[in-house]
Amino acid sequence: MGKIAFVFSGQGAQYAGMGRELCETSPAAKKVFDTADFIRPGTSKQCFEASRDELSLTVNTQPCLFCADLAAAEALKEAGIVPDAVAGFSLGEIAALNFAGVFTGIDGFSFICERGKSMHKAAEKTGGAMMAVVKLSNNKVEELCAKYSDVFPVNYNCPGQLVVAGGKDSLKIFAEDVKTAGGKGLPLAVSGAFHSPFMAEAVTELTPILMAADLNACDIPVYSNYSAQLYPKDAAEMKALILNQIDHPVRWQQIIEAMHAAGFDIFIEVGAGKTLVNLINKILPDAKTFNVENKQTLENALSLIKQAE
Repeated sequence: MGKIAFVFSGQGAQYAGMGRELCETSPAAKKVFDTADFIRPGTSKQCFEASRDELSLTVNTQPCLFCADLAAAEALKEAGIVPDAVAGFSLGEIAALNFAGVFTGIDGFSFICERGKSMHKAAEKTGGAMMAVVKLSNNKVEELCAKYSDVFPVNYNCPGQLVVAGGKDSLKIFAEDVKTAGGKGLPLAVSGAFHSPFMAEAVTELTPILMAADLNACDIPVYSNYSAQLYPKDAAEMKALILNQIDHPVRWQQIIEAMHAAGFDIFIEVGAGKTLVNLINKILPDAKTFNVENKQTLENALSLIKQAE
């Protein structure tokens, strides 16, 4: 059996009820939600009962999905499955860093709350939207983006899928360029132009907050969205990566390819849904992939991993 990686779900995967079963069956998962409720009262109730619209607000999505991600990872760890490395998509990277021991105590959840607030505020102020472009090469999408001053390639998801962010009016015209080039633009149900210069104000707000935080070296190797490489040990360099991730692209395909080159062939998505599993299957068709989001998927993953040993 090769190396095991946990990958932490990102924004867009959230749904009402996420994490409830794990909270009810795993003491380690329950501890995650109890900690969150202590810092941000009502977080677990929001995760379990809120409407889709309420959960889709960035200020709510980030703390709630952080909990669902971390609860699934802790439930696996409680059952004896410890990854050789971790990675997370966007906000999922903060949950991954918390799991890897980078944030001290409650600082990880506190930071994701501030991150959600700042990014929500920036999105409301600047507007913007996101669109997944399929059926075109990355080079072609980048070439089309270069025609606009406010459209940027932001999420390098998998072969043939690159998400762009930009001004709403420009994206409407951009979609026509994509169609003319033989591709297809799929609008995403998000509230802002994340991982682009539209988030510069959020970075400014979060910088003093993160600079005041105490960070530890990773107990488990963590791959960075910004660099697609492992996080360094130096705290200042780690903070720079965390901040740069907010207004720069997520290089997901490069991360998974780097992990594969390092010997990883088992990927377990922790959190909500199977978005990352689906992307990984397109990047590495021969990889073994699982997702853990409730009692049944936890039991399935544990059984299949045991068989593979």
